[in-house]
Amino acid sequence: MTHEKKLEKKNILMVVASKNFRDEEYFIPFRIFQKEGAKIVTASSVEGDIIGVHGGEAISTLTLQKVEVENFDAVIFVGGGGAAEFFENSDAHRIVTDAIRLNKVLGAICIAPVILAKAGVLNGKNATVWSSSLEKTGTKELEASGCSVSDQNVVVDGNIITANGPAVAEEFAREIIKTVSNE
Repeated sequence: MTHEKKLEKKNILMVVASKNFRDEEYFIPFRIFQKEGAKIVTASSVEGDIIGVHGGEAISTLTLQKVEVENFDAVIFVGGGGAAEFFENSDAHRIVTDAIRLNKVLGAICIAPVILAKAGVLNGKNATVWSSSLEKTGTKELEASGCSVSDQNVVVDGNIITANGPAVAEEFAREIIKTVSNE
């Protein structure tokens, strides 16, 4: 018996910083989505090679300016320190608000939920974000946007899925699959 691929004919956009993204938060979900039959497009602020914080190499085939959200079933923002390049990025904010307006699945992991907060889509929502005992910027940004911040590893609020870091990349990917495939 063959495994039914839950993401067959689904298109997923992964938005990744041009440098210093978290390798696990990109490559683990990428492989899981691929195994489930999804077509995955990687977008960044540049086209071409992009490098993770641990040296992993990916290829961006699309710049944020050229992203048309209507072509995707889900939009995923990958975290890592490099994701800060999108905190105040108008193209990233447009992608986020288009995803909400078009009722797409919208995911963000690690520090990337700050992008969603700054785009104004987390007001009244539940979400999580990476933080540590010394670093609370993400939590403060989400709270300032009107979001209820959870200490759960992965939070699903409607079509918005957030996760708090690389250790939960697989769980994050599985929740996205559930939401995209309407399980």
